[in-house]
Amino acid sequence: MKIIFSRKGFDSQYGRVPSPILPDGSLQSFPIPSRYGRPLGDIGCPLGPLHHLAGDLTDGAITARTSVHLDPDLSEGSAARLPGWRASLGQVGSAQKHLAKQGVGPGDVFVFFGWFRQTENVAGRWRYVPGAPNVHALFGWLQIGDVHRVGSSDCPPWLADHPHVQHAARIGVDNTIYVAGEGLAGLRQGVLPAAGTFRNWGADLQLTAPGSSRSIWRVPRWLLKNPHEPALSYHRDPTRWRLEDDWAMVQTVGKGQEFVIDVGDCKEASQWLQGLVLRHGIAPPTDSEAARAASIAATTSAAALA
Repeated sequence: MKIIFSRKGFDSQYGRVPSPILPDGSLQSFPIPSRYGRPLGDIGCPLGPLHHLAGDLTDGAITARTSVHLDPDLSEGSAARLPGWRASLGQVGSAQKHLAKQGVGPGDVFVFFGWFRQTENVAGRWRYVPGAPNVHALFGWLQIGDVHRVGSSDCPPWLADHPHVQHAARIGVDNTIYVAGEGLAGLRQGVLPAAGTFRNWGADLQLTAPGSSRSIWRVPRWLLKNPHEPALSYHRDPTRWRLEDDWAMVQTVGKGQEFVIDVGDCKEASQWLQGLVLRHGIAPPTDSEAARAASIAATTSAAALA
C-alpha cells in the first residue's frame, strides 16, 4: 500500500488565508479559486452555504460568485449530485506524472492536508482566533477504488459534473480521476468508509511540529524507517530529517502537491491510518441530509446571483 500526502485547499497563492478549524473541532477545507469550477454559492457545508464562512474570513474577497475547484470532492452533501456519486480526486500535469511514476493506483490511500487555523464566531461573523497558530493539518482521506483517464477511457455518467470532466479540454494533460472504493479495503473492510473528511480536532491531525513554522512537520516514526534513505517522495534528502523521541521531524519542500511513500504491509502505518478514520472520520450523510444540504446551497446561490 502507498500513502500519498496530498496538499489541497487554500494556500498563500490561491485563497491566501487558512481554511478554518471550526469551534466544534471539524475542519472545513476551502476549495481553491479557479476558472475550472463552479460558483462557491453552489456549495454547502454543515454550517450552511460555504460562501458565508469564506466571505467573513477573507474580508469579502471570496463571494458566492467566486468560481472554485471542488476537488477533492469528499462530502456527498456539499452540492447537488448526479445519481451514483462517489468521492473522487482529479489530478493533471506534473503532479499526475509524479503519481504515475510512483505507481499510485487501486488500494493506495490519499491523506489530504492543507493550511488551517482555529476560528470563532463573534457577533455573527467568523474570524480567526487571535494568536492561534497556522498549521498544516490532515482534513480527509480517500482510498482508490478505480482510476479513470479522462478522454481515453469511459468515465461513469455521475462524473459528468466533475471539474476534470466539465473542463477536460482546457484543464491540462494527463487528466486523471481517482475514485474511492466501497470501503476501506484491508482495514476493517466494509466497516470504515473509503473516503471522507475529519472532525473532532486533535493533535494527531496536526502535521506541523508544535511551536514551529507550518513547513516543519512532526510525523510518526514509521515514515523514517531508515534515516539514511528516507522513502517519502520529494523528501529523500537525509538532511531534511531527524529523529526526536518517538517522532520523525522533517523540513518539507517549499512547493509540491503529492508526496508518496510505499509502506508495503507496514503494520504501524495501517494502524495509524485506521486510527485516524476511527477517531475522526465522518460517515457519509443519509440521502435526506444530502438532499437538504444541496437544496440549501442551491437556493442560497440562486438568491445571491439574482
